[in-house]
Amino acid sequence: MKNSTLIKGSAAIAVGAALLLGGGGSLANWNAEASAAPGTIVAGDLNVTAAAGVWTDRTGATINVNSYKVVPGDKLTYTQTLTVALTGDKMAANVVLANVPANTFTADNVAISPLKLTNTAGDVTSSTVLRPVNGSATQTVTASTVFEFKSTTTGRSDVAKNYDLGNVSYTLTQLTQTGLS
Repeated sequence: MKNSTLIKGSAAIAVGAALLLGGGGSLANWNAEASAAPGTIVAGDLNVTAAAGVWTDRTGATINVNSYKVVPGDKLTYTQTLTVALTGDKMAANVVLANVPANTFTADNVAISPLKLTNTAGDVTSSTVLRPVNGSATQTVTASTVFEFKSTTTGRSDVAKNYDLGNVSYTLTQLTQTGLS
């Protein structure tokens, strides 16, 4: 009978251990769970598209720059509308002219203005740095630059010279603001 009690006791211990180790019980490891809702991270946007540009002379008349022959005293203005997408809480971007070739005219005979941006209200921006506009993912600015063949040019300086601006483009580059690194 002793063997029977020993066998029954061993069987009970084995079943209990199996239940504890097999997930049917606890080894006193407590745990708890709570849900978290951290939200969704969404990236912003930075983009620029350009409409067809227009060249005008000193009087504001539209010209075809590919057939127009400049003379000393001419001032030609290139104007182009840019649609700029700036989306982001700390977004700012700088607009610059890119791919501007070396000037083939005598440096003292010409002046090329820096890029000027004008907003839709007609206000000239104080710089070429743009920031998002409240309530709109895009904004429209007018970019312009002036080529002046100075009237002080003398003799036959720069006769038949050319300045190929066919590959000039605009580059929009994000600026790192305070709080970003």
